[in-house]
This record gives sequence, C-alpha cells and structure tokens, in this order.
Amino acid sequence: MDRALTVDDLVIAGIALAAGLLAGFLLRMSLRWLGKHADRTRWSGDDVIVDALRTVVPWAAIVGGAASAGAALPLTRTVQNHVNQVLTVVLIFVVTVTAARVIAGLVRAVTSSRSGVAGSATIFVNITRVLVLAIGFLVVLQTLGISIAPLLTALGVGGLAVALALQDTLANLFAGIHILASKTVQPGDYIQLSSGEEGYVEDINWRQTTVRALSNNLVVIPNGELAKSNMTNFMRPEQQLTILLQVGVAYDSDLDHVERVTMEVISEVMTGITGAVPDHEPAIRFHTFGDSRIGFTVILGVGEFSDQFRIKHEFIKALHKRYREEGIRIPAPARTVALQQGSVAIPQQRSVEQAVVEAGEVSVARLD
Repeated sequence: MDRALTVDDLVIAGIALAAGLLAGFLLRMSLRWLGKHADRTRWSGDDVIVDALRTVVPWAAIVGGAASAGAALPLTRTVQNHVNQVLTVVLIFVVTVTAARVIAGLVRAVTSSRSGVAGSATIFVNITRVLVLAIGFLVVLQTLGISIAPLLTALGVGGLAVALALQDTLANLFAGIHILASKTVQPGDYIQLSSGEEGYVEDINWRQTTVRALSNNLVVIPNGELAKSNMTNFMRPEQQLTILLQVGVAYDSDLDHVERVTMEVISEVMTGITGAVPDHEPAIRFHTFGDSRIGFTVILGVGEFSDQFRIKHEFIKALHKRYREEGIRIPAPARTVALQQGSVAIPQQRSVEQAVVEAGEVSVARLD
C-alpha cells in the first residue's frame, strides 16, 4: 500500500490483535474445562488429544489475530509477505510440536493398554516424535521457499558416511527394535544375563536397556550387547515360577513321617505369605543317600521372581521349628578320619582334626 499510516489503522490493528489474544485465552479456558471431563473417561487417548488442542487452538487464534492486524496496516507487499511467512512458520512450528506430542502420547497409550507390548519402552515413542518433527521441519523449509529436493539428495549421499560413523549407535537402535518386536524382553521383566547382570527391565530406549537390580541400582546395558548375550527371562512365558529347596534328614528318620510333616508346613506357609501361589501343587522328592543324610527337594510355586526370597525365608524358619517339635533331626556333616601313628607329625594330626571338627561331627580312630 502507498497510503500513510493513520490512527484508525493502529486502532483496528490493536483491536484485531486484542481479539486474537482474548479468543486464545477463552479457548484455552474452555479446553481446560473439557480436559477435566476427559480425565473421567477410561481411555487415555482423549486426554492426549485435549491437551494438544489446548496448545494448538489458542496459538491459532493468536496467529489469526496477528495476521488480521497485519492486514489492517498499510504495509508494502514485501513486508506483508514476510509477516505472513513468519506467522505461518510460527503456526507450523506449534502444530508440528503438538502433533509430535499427540502422536507420541497416542503410541504410548496404545502400547500401555495392550499386554505383551512395551508400554514403557521409549524407543517407539522417540522414533515417532523424531519422524513428526522431521516432517514439520521439511514443511517449514518448503514454506520459506527453500527447495528440499537438494537437501534430500545430499542426505541420501551423506547417509552412508553417517551410517559408518554411527554404526555402533545404529546397531544398538536396530537391536532394541528387534528385541521389542520379538517380545523376548519387555519392561517389567526380570532377566539374568550370562555375564552375571540381573534385575528388572526399567526401559528400552534407542541406545540402551536400563535394568534395576534388587539392590535398587541401575545397570545400563547397550542393546547390541543384550541381543548377543545368553539371557534367562524369569517372566516368560509366564510370571509364576517354581523354586527348588534342598533339605536333608538323618538316616534313622521315618521318611513317611518326614514327608507328611513337610507337606503340613508347606500348606501353612503357602497360604499365609504374600507372593505365594496356594493353587500350585507342591512336591517332595527324595533323591540322594548322602554322606550323613537323606536328601530331598521341596518344589514350591511363587508369584514372581523376587517373591522367592521371602518364601524361602519363612519356609526354612517354619520347617526348622516343626522338625524340632517332631524330633526330626537335620544332621551336620560327619566324617571318619583314620590317623596312623608315626606316619603323620603331631602338628599335622592336630590341623586335620581341627579342620574336621570345624566341618562337623568327628569320629577319629587311631591306628597303632
């Protein structure tokens, strides 16, 4: 426009800008009220959508008011184009960031609502967010009149160099995707690696897997190392598992009586401890004639891996107490050592006897 700026132009522009700000404020308050109703629903997706609209809609109103204000002013064509481009870029930026948050939130909500899917694994969320932001960046370049074809060509040519420079990072990325896609490991599983690391899987991101040990320390394992390692997953194919406890009784014990008493103790413990599985049928299996005892195995069912320590603790205490009441003896290791006089020095005789005494009951026969 060639005409000069007047007071009326400023008043109209101010009214348009103020109207945009007021509309943005009112829309945000309305969407906040709508968000409270969305919190009452069981589906978490509507919360993500309403939260996104609370960001986009007010900004769209503000940008619309600014565009109307710019149109009311006697700006030149060049300045008007620059103003429109700036406002368009701002709106695209807000929409892109909000879309990335919405889509990432929906991905997190969908994966969290389905069993067997990594609900807390951030690798899928991060990949989705990066893709949306990249698309928004390309749209901004196209809006500014910058051709993206040469950029895509340059990225294609330089992709090989980037892949070579980031081969370890890319290997960990694809290893993490493979681990999650194969469903061998999911957040919440208790795993044990052949190298000795073990604990609950906290998260699997684009580079590493975070494992929380029972000591509450975090162990960080690169996804590539996790994929190559021999691993035991104590949560799959099901969370419940069986544990084996080794017990031994004296040779003069009545084994039928031992079995009956042990089963009674198992019934008491498994029905009164959190984490036990009362429906699991316990078993007792005698298996060994040992040096000083008859050994047998007690097989119990537990809800998940960490429950076994509490159940073992309570079962051993209850079994020891009941055996004492029933007169069932758990013998200490016993050995018979023959010492030939004259062939072994006295200090050596004492040290042998001392070691055996410390190990358990001793019967020493002296050969003259």
